Order: sequence, then C-alpha cells, then structure tokens
Amino acid sequence: MTFSDGMKALIDAIESARTPVFFTGAGVSTLCGIPDFRGPDGIYRDPDAARMFEIDLFDRDPSFFYRNADRLVYGNSETRPGPVHLALAALQRAGRCAGVVTQNIDGLHERAGSDPVFAVHGSAALHHCRRCGAEKTFEQIRAMRETLKRDGKDAAAVPRCEKCGGVFKPDITFFGEALPQEAFEGALALARKCDLMVVLGSSLTVQPAASIPVAAARAGARLAIVNRGDTPLDALAFFRGDDLAQFAAAVAEIVPPKSRP
Repeated sequence: MTFSDGMKALIDAIESARTPVFFTGAGVSTLCGIPDFRGPDGIYRDPDAARMFEIDLFDRDPSFFYRNADRLVYGNSETRPGPVHLALAALQRAGRCAGVVTQNIDGLHERAGSDPVFAVHGSAALHHCRRCGAEKTFEQIRAMRETLKRDGKDAAAVPRCEKCGGVFKPDITFFGEALPQEAFEGALALARKCDLMVVLGSSLTVQPAASIPVAAARAGARLAIVNRGDTPLDALAFFRGDDLAQFAAAVAEIVPPKSRP
C-alpha cells in the first residue's frame, strides 16, 4: 500500500525514535463503533447524555447515569479492540512504543495488550461503593445490572452494595472529580522523557489531560497529530493527518510479523 509522504515521515519518525509515546482519544474507539463525545454524532449532542458524568447529579440521582450509560460504558464488554488499539500493542511488542496515555474509559488498549496504559480519565474496570468503598469488577457490576433488569426491580439497574446499600460508581473521572493522581503523574513522567509524542484521535480540548502533549513538546519531544478536526496544537506538529485507519495500516507494514496480533 502506498501512503502519503507525510504518513511515511510519521512512520519513519516512529521507527527512529528512542522513546515514542502515544496519546489517544475517543477517535481511536469510534473505529470500533463506540460513539465519541464531541463529534458530529457524539454523545454530548444529547443534552441528557451530556450531564451523565456530573458527580453531583450522580450522587443525587444515580439512575440518571445508569439509564444513559449502557451505550457508552456497559454495552461495550463484547467490543473488540480496533485497528489503532492493535497497532499500538504491536508497536509495543516490537519495542517501538514506550507507553500509551489515553483519555478513553473503554479499556480497549488494555484488552489489546498494551502495557503500560495510563488512563487519565479513569476506567470502568473497577467500581466502588460511594458509602463504604466496597469494590466490584466491571463484570460483577454488569452481572448485577443484568439481574436487576431481568427481575424488573429497577428500570435503570442501579447496582447497590450488599453490605451497606450504597451505590456503586465506576472509577471513571466524572466532572467535579480530580483525575486519578497515579495515572496522571505517570502520564506526565512518560511525556517528559519521550522524544516523540503521537496524538491519535483527540481534539486536545479537555484539560488537564490535553496538557500532557504540551509537556512532551516543552521537554523537547517531536509532536505528531492524527485527528479528524483541528486541535490547538496543530501548529506545533511536524505531521498533521486525519486518517486513523491509514495510520494503523501503515504501522502494520513496519511491524515484524512475529509482533503482529
């Protein structure tokens, strides 16, 4: 397959970099059928869905979140990693990716085999009771909700703690909550030591996560961006593209067969 000169320049940069790091947003998961947040068909075009991650609303009425969360969070357990997730995991196995920083909450990088992954907006992999702190896995919560729906006990299927009756909340960072400190600090440390930061599928408009590529650039890393739509950092990038599928296909050409998924 023939790629543009710009895409070849990006692939060459990845191959020659000592510590390339990849920063991903919702665009990499739209290739898997998961809707993004702010795009033309994004979740936030629905005013109700736009409020589903407000922590004050969750504590007042958790049913609002759970009524709206099936499409974005709980309907994704069978979703398979897409071409970008698989490409980054293959690059990592080939020693051409020092780590992944993601704004996504779907866990698809982890399912693809990437490690380390710094999920700076949290993850639904674990849920905790808001009252006593009891912990459940994603699959345990999903099973609880399926039972509630089947029994018709709760239309929104709000999972509650068997010990204290409190509501389980996913470890996703809601508006009004601080980012997970360990993940954010790990992402910043990785950004500051990388020599190439490749942004994939992010508009870079959500702070403070969007400060991570800035930190990389300030520390001397080269910056590349592949995203449908403009970003505030476009002027700093040596490469600017919009075709994530082409990026994934280009990676497949340089990854040794034994490193491919």
